[in-house]
Amino acid sequence: MSAQDSVDPVGRLSAAGIDVVRVTYPDMLGTDRAKDVLLEHLPSLVEHGLSFCRAVYHTTPQGETIQVPGGLDAGLPDITVRPDLSTVVAVPWEPGVAWVLGDVTSPESPREVLRSVLARAADHGMNPVVGPELEYFLCDPDPSSPRGWRRYTEVPGAIYTAGLRADPDNHLLRVLRSLRELGIGVTGGNHEYDGAQFEVNLQHSAAMSAADRAFWFKAAVKELARKEGRLATFMAKPFAEAGGSGFHFHLSCVDDTGNCFDDPAAPHGLSTMARHAIAGVLRHAPALAALVNPTINSYKRFGPDTLAPWLIDWGLDNRSAMIRIPPERGAGARLELRLGDASANPYLAIAATIAAALLGVLAGEEPPAPLEGYGYDTSKSPALPSTLSTALDALEADIELTEILGKDFTTSFLAYKRDEVARFRRHVTDWEFTEYAYHL
Repeated sequence: MSAQDSVDPVGRLSAAGIDVVRVTYPDMLGTDRAKDVLLEHLPSLVEHGLSFCRAVYHTTPQGETIQVPGGLDAGLPDITVRPDLSTVVAVPWEPGVAWVLGDVTSPESPREVLRSVLARAADHGMNPVVGPELEYFLCDPDPSSPRGWRRYTEVPGAIYTAGLRADPDNHLLRVLRSLRELGIGVTGGNHEYDGAQFEVNLQHSAAMSAADRAFWFKAAVKELARKEGRLATFMAKPFAEAGGSGFHFHLSCVDDTGNCFDDPAAPHGLSTMARHAIAGVLRHAPALAALVNPTINSYKRFGPDTLAPWLIDWGLDNRSAMIRIPPERGAGARLELRLGDASANPYLAIAATIAAALLGVLAGEEPPAPLEGYGYDTSKSPALPSTLSTALDALEADIELTEILGKDFTTSFLAYKRDEVARFRRHVTDWEFTEYAYHL
């Protein structure tokens, strides 16, 4: 939006056929929360903001509000959401509607957590660039299934394909075209490893823009699937017989001279900053897992031979490592974090990774030797946390990382997620009934 557009956003949007503005922001899970506002009320909204109950950050996917500091005990106070007019974009599949991201006055706001981390990084000469890659499964309704859904297609062996062979209804083409109109920097996509699994790549950009676009991407894909009566899920591992869905992203840093991770004269062509960043992410990986693998289900994606990282390691163009260094150097020098799964909140996943990289740079750490061979040998590297509970304990214990992320945010996140763990421990699963009920 230009400076003139910011002066008269109503006029610009009205001229474009917009009469409703959907103010959208992420909750703790990264799920989109929103309010539709009639265009003529946008000036008041810009001045005063929208009020929402702070419990939006403490509400589970099943609608229960849990006890966290500053929530129920504080009488469910308000948060204020103000539209960031630089992010206004027309919604291609909803005529007359424009999306705009909202900034939230709360230490629990994922966008605010990332903004704070980026300010700390900038103070130390780090200006991160991020390129997100996300996978998801598409499901069709199935009344005969206990879940109510089945995979849209179960064609085996269709990894890295496009077209009707694995996508008989051209779902991916419609998604790519709609997202191009949305203007969030989608470059392309393909059918992934398992039936009905797709991956879409987004352009690299400054970290906040990348997080915004990844958030919008997830919201858009889910909405487009709903329009077709389908379910698009970014759940880490929705099917026992299939693989998991990842949220990989590429990270580098830039300054006025170019890519700060590149140094042709250094070992592996990686600069001192790059090596220190790698070391920081490795050292803080157990705590980092709580934010990039944030659900009970996340840890069912891991294990030997899953093609998901299982150990705390790094490698040169090695996809079995937690951190992969792609072969490009120069402007393309970067690390790829392969730890995260698709259920991660993009703002928190990117914020935590940048915080860990910053801590490595500040400590001047050097990483161990890169992984050689296949990265599932526990004699080579320590294992990542195997449960959400273990990862949460690691996050709480990592004082350096939580100080950068913010005490109030960390306290709320830990309380929210530990409630999830407690509820799951009390829940009797279908597996337990099938395994035990008849024989015991």
